[in-house]
Amino acid sequence: MKKDFLTLLDLSPEELRSLLRRASELKSGKDTSVCPLIGKSIGLLFNKTSTRTRISFQTGIYQLGAQAIYINTNELQLGRGETIEDTAKVLSRYLHGIVIRTYEHAMIENLARNSTIPIVNGLTDLHHPCQALADMLTIQEKKGKLKGIRMTYIGDGNNVANSLIEAALLSGIDLVIACPKGFEPDSRIYEHARANGAKVNIVTNPADAAKDADVLYTDVWVSMGQEKEVERKKKKFEGYQINSKLVSLAKPDVIVMHCLPAHRGEEITDEVLDSPQSVVIDQAENRLHTQKALLEKLVK
Repeated sequence: MKKDFLTLLDLSPEELRSLLRRASELKSGKDTSVCPLIGKSIGLLFNKTSTRTRISFQTGIYQLGAQAIYINTNELQLGRGETIEDTAKVLSRYLHGIVIRTYEHAMIENLARNSTIPIVNGLTDLHHPCQALADMLTIQEKKGKLKGIRMTYIGDGNNVANSLIEAALLSGIDLVIACPKGFEPDSRIYEHARANGAKVNIVTNPADAAKDADVLYTDVWVSMGQEKEVERKKKKFEGYQINSKLVSLAKPDVIVMHCLPAHRGEEITDEVLDSPQSVVIDQAENRLHTQKALLEKLVK
């Protein structure tokens, strides 16, 4: 039976631990002669621009022995009115899996319902689960554990924040999210996590949130598709920047994370982003290793 990866909760806590162990093995260079996906073809169905998602998946697919087929949705018959249902059924006859990066989360749910092959969420407006996998591997590498780590996310309650809430539920991370009123993460995701025992809190004061943090994390204030909101959101997010003052409130060995791309001088300063405490490049690299482990698990 095929398995999709649309949100982080498509994994159990044990599956998450197993996947992170496998990602660490792949990163270490073990099994370099093994290409488990030889003869497979995996589609990269994108209608959002990308640097890390596209290149890490394309490289990882090649390293696993498979073929990556990049598909711009503007070049498909979808642009001329063909339904996602028909597209899913046809692509299922050609490919062994699809990674999709798009806007509406409902689109990938519809794609998954009508596909007989695994569907992987490379990003939607609601979730960014592949990023959260890389984040968990990075924290585990730097801190030696996940459970009990105090992680502070400062900024917009966007798709990254939503997936971090689910990561906290699965891993036992103690997550604090600081955002202005009206910019909180999705309430359904937050309430579900809290109801199932996740240590997740939402506050409005960044300084309170940063106190004694093991991890400080941020993302851009304006996501793709929200360009008309730039000026309004910049005003709302004044004071929600990760800078040296905020870092000084955290633990001395705090690490700083950002999923990139960064708008330097807005949500984070150059000084912090380029500091020894910044692990953003390790975080970006770990997209490759966790996604390889994920594809190895899903694509048979």
